[in-house]
Amino acid sequence: MTQVRIPTPLRPYTGGSEYVEVDGGTVAAALDDLTRQYPELKAHLYNDGELRSFVNVFLGEEDIRYLDGVETPLDGETQLMIIPSIAGG
Repeated sequence: MTQVRIPTPLRPYTGGSEYVEVDGGTVAAALDDLTRQYPELKAHLYNDGELRSFVNVFLGEEDIRYLDGVETPLDGETQLMIIPSIAGG
């Protein structure tokens, strides 16, 4: 199973869980399983079926945008991290 680290601002939508176990052979499948388990997360991660531009997903220390995006393959012992962009003024 793949483990997804949930950032603090999104933990209220996972019952406070910092880590969630998901199934899936790709990042897209893992995120689909995550939002199936916690449907309230979907609105915070996706816009019109696409990952929101300010949602960054890392496979280990690699940004999936520099790999194969949401089609990046996962093995069974993978950790994904969701990291929302933070802007300041």
